Amino acid sequence: MPFTYEYPRPAVTVDIMIFSKEKRGTEILLIQRKHDPFKDCWALPGGFVDMDETLMESALRELQEETSITGIGLQQFKTYGDPGRDPRGRTVSVIFYGFAEKSKIFTRAADDAKHLEWFPVHKLPPLAFDHDKIIREAIESRVSS
Repeated sequence: MPFTYEYPRPAVTVDIMIFSKEKRGTEILLIQRKHDPFKDCWALPGGFVDMDETLMESALRELQEETSITGIGLQQFKTYGDPGRDPRGRTVSVIFYGFAEKSKIFTRAADDAKHLEWFPVHKLPPLAFDHDKIIREAIESRVSS
């Protein structure tokens, strides 16, 4: 019998920052969202955690589904859960990061991603959700160094 609870519960997502150190400086891989909310806006790859997977499994699955990237080591960065960060409802996101040489990995937009592009970390387009804050805090904490 399924459990029911009197109190509402938040959804849990994962978002992934993939950095590449280039001659011109550090770049980050972003997806262009295929669906609302924020259709056509740039965002970090990511999505909802499935009930039967760990957070790391979810991050690796979402990264592969949206960017076709596999074989990248990821580390957990931080968790974001301020009310209002996602217009779909109360959502808590666990952020992961990893590094890759963009010239040595295969990327292809798929699933919820319409397009992929590498951007210099200090010259980002307008971003969906609170992803600008997440990337800024990662840069300030020197995660991307």
